[in-house]
Amino acid sequence: MGITAGETIINRRRFLKSAIGMGVAAGTSAANISSVKERLPQKSREAVLKLSSLEHLVKGTSLRDKVVKLERWGANGIELLGKGLPGRVKGVEEALKGTNIKVSAVCAGYKGALISHQPAERKKAVRTIKEILTAAGQVGAGGMIIVPAFNKQTKLDNKEGRKVLVDLLPQLGEHACKCGTRVLMEPLNRREAFFLRLLADAAAICRDVNHPCVAMMGDFYHMTVEETSDMGAFISAGKYLHHVHIASRIRRYYPGQDGKSFVDGFRGLKMIGYNGCVSLECTSTVKGDSDVEIPKSFGYLQKQWQQVCK
Repeated sequence: MGITAGETIINRRRFLKSAIGMGVAAGTSAANISSVKERLPQKSREAVLKLSSLEHLVKGTSLRDKVVKLERWGANGIELLGKGLPGRVKGVEEALKGTNIKVSAVCAGYKGALISHQPAERKKAVRTIKEILTAAGQVGAGGMIIVPAFNKQTKLDNKEGRKVLVDLLPQLGEHACKCGTRVLMEPLNRREAFFLRLLADAAAICRDVNHPCVAMMGDFYHMTVEETSDMGAFISAGKYLHHVHIASRIRRYYPGQDGKSFVDGFRGLKMIGYNGCVSLECTSTVKGDSDVEIPKSFGYLQKQWQQVCK
């Protein structure tokens, strides 16, 4: 029996309306709708844009100078480098005192590789990650960013590497919980790592490890290379997403310098009720005076965020 054109239009409208109501993009198959709903946080959770920056991008003679600037520019956080952090805890605490700036995350800084084919390198990674996690907890960081292995750091294939990672993450998660922070896996692009390139893969690992302090992050720059949809990638990350890096899409300059949009990704963040920080991570060859460009980028991102309909 045939279906009229009018019935087709009405049915399509009903489907789109129900899909949007559940936070599902048009084109998502019916079979995937229930799994997407399970990953979405409770509706009472409202997404908020919280801005942050890696510490070395901000000019200043001291960390305190950088923190004060970020607060003046409307930021909520500062991202610290992990290298040497255990010896900087008191200094960080002093720099943050009396401000509204929090440590959004701690970026790597450990030695070895978690999925190295060499057991000694894996042990080194676990030991030094735990040392930095302890310091991260002391300064109130939202999490510590880790990369399982960069290119040439392991000879294990994806299946072997995944097994090693899933076996190691629970003890790191346990240590992170005791310190009051999280482990945050970061998917990279293929030029930097062959293992863990999609946000959905990181979320699947989080699901399998099933530990409250094992989570993940996303990076718009890497996502530009690997993901087919920023919105879809963030939806696939769902409740496991606790940090986001951002830079211009092509050359990794300040957001807005290449005119590329982040609206699709921000739509995904709003759909999952994201409340973590969106932190600047730009190349060392970034263009312009940071005292001018960072506030300009923050303004650009706020406007892009506001373009997404609630």
